[in-house]
Amino acid sequence: MTSDRARLREAITRFPSKSVVVVGDLIVDEYLYGKPARISREAPVLILRFTERVVPIGVVGSDAAGEEMFALLRAAGIPTDGVAREPGRPTPIKTRIMAGGYRSTRQQVVRVDREPPAGPEPATEDALCARLAALAHGADAIIVSDYGYGAVTPRLYHEVQALARQTGAIVTVDSRYELPRFRGATAATPNEPEVESLTGMAVDDELTLEKASRQLLDRLETRYLLVTRGSRGLALMEREGGATLIPVFGSDEIADVTGAGDTVISAFTVALAGSARPVEAAQLANIAGGIVVMKRGTATVDRRELLEALAHGRPRRPGHDA
Repeated sequence: MTSDRARLREAITRFPSKSVVVVGDLIVDEYLYGKPARISREAPVLILRFTERVVPIGVVGSDAAGEEMFALLRAAGIPTDGVAREPGRPTPIKTRIMAGGYRSTRQQVVRVDREPPAGPEPATEDALCARLAALAHGADAIIVSDYGYGAVTPRLYHEVQALARQTGAIVTVDSRYELPRFRGATAATPNEPEVESLTGMAVDDELTLEKASRQLLDRLETRYLLVTRGSRGLALMEREGGATLIPVFGSDEIADVTGAGDTVISAFTVALAGSARPVEAAQLANIAGGIVVMKRGTATVDRRELLEALAHGRPRRPGHDA
């Protein structure tokens, strides 16, 4: 690592004092496990929590999945003031059907997505803008998480930018399909295939990666671009600095990539909010991502795990002592 461990540990200790607002699509992840003769249902899990002070702003439907979302948030101690309900709008659900024996590794065989047909109604958009104004004024950072389900409308993002200019909050963006419309953020976190698609450039090596990423950095008018590269780790591009390639943390033999991108942007954002240097924030994001992909299903990473991984130089496998 280019930064010493003491500085990274210090950055982690500042996490609890930071408040992060997550504006975006709220999705229920559901898993069905079993053999063909019998399938049992596991309660849905939500990827949202990385810090102890996170406030989600988004919309769910007035349906069973929406009720489950509220219950999960409350059980995790996450406030629901920013979550609006829209009658007639289905709450997005991703159902993963897992197959395998009881003593064997279960693998996903199919995923079924149930999603809303369009963006929120005008009244819901009004409610989201009002809740952003009410809840985000004390935030140190705002994460925009756009999975393509329409919660983050152009108007809502405009309000995010206006608020950040007033308060000095960091804004980071992860958008599945429409990254170019989120210009002017502090940072964006595309993956390597998205960089290729958005620039029309083939990324064959480190040189072409930097060239394409620089082009996207300029197009987005952002200060930092953190490119996720799967088993090759991360690449950090700084507008006023160089390119830093960070190799994958731990083993490249992953258990499950579900939520890895969410974990990376969460760690990167809260570290930046805590005054970590960009490369330090990227290193912590890389460690967090390396930990979460060792876990099966939708999972989170806590500060203790980060500190342990930093101390040992590798993520601890679930079920094993440090």
